[in-house]
Amino acid sequence: MEEKKPFKIVSTKKSRYVLPSVLTIIGVCLGISSIKFSLDQNYSLAVILILFAALLDGLDGRVARLIDGATEFGKELDSLTDFVSFGIAPAFILYFWELKNYGKIGWAITLIFSVCCVLRLARFNLTKINKEEMWRINFFEGVPSPAGAILVLLPLIFELTNFQIGFQFRSLTPYLAIFVSVLLISKVPTFSFKKISIPRKLTIFLFLGIGIISVLLIFFTFKTLLFMGVGYLLLIPISFLSYRKKNANKILVEDEHEDIL
Repeated sequence: MEEKKPFKIVSTKKSRYVLPSVLTIIGVCLGISSIKFSLDQNYSLAVILILFAALLDGLDGRVARLIDGATEFGKELDSLTDFVSFGIAPAFILYFWELKNYGKIGWAITLIFSVCCVLRLARFNLTKINKEEMWRINFFEGVPSPAGAILVLLPLIFELTNFQIGFQFRSLTPYLAIFVSVLLISKVPTFSFKKISIPRKLTIFLFLGIGIISVLLIFFTFKTLLFMGVGYLLLIPISFLSYRKKNANKILVEDEHEDIL
């Protein structure tokens, strides 16, 4: 009697490739759902879903590298998901919340942000780093799309904090959207935080910091997001100076090597 083979959706050898793609697909579902909730004028939940999509975007790539499950399919899927979750969804949230009040100009700004995001993702996919310049892996060229999505939503996030300072930040929405769009396609170096060397003795403080940020996001979601967004903007000049310093040191080492030869 012929023995029946057990039914498997994917083979055992290929199963490690599934998890990163599943996380990516969940991310795109979150991004599309945020558009739905913005249509319902439930902007707080729409922003929270963008936040979760950003967290999953940072997680799927690391999981793929950790379990050796990176594939070309996963890379392309990740880019498409990033465009939906961070290029289309935040733009529509802003449009339904504020930019629609500006008529055709508001819709033009919505399109500009989405186009800049897709251009930034296309450039990122073509970026290759030589072995001699591996230090560049710690920097992005321009603001990454997840960070851009949070930054462009800062006026809405500020309103959701219920802070009262006597100034309507929502009036800055179109200007901030243009500014973030430029940052997306710019060549301004920003920290990628892909490879951070932390001494073993300080690891416990890293976990403590992650725990504190997680607690703050749970109980003070929009206030924490607001301060994180402003902090990221202030970090951009620091990353620019750090990049210039590392690049200058690299050029100096190359000149010394040529002199020796």
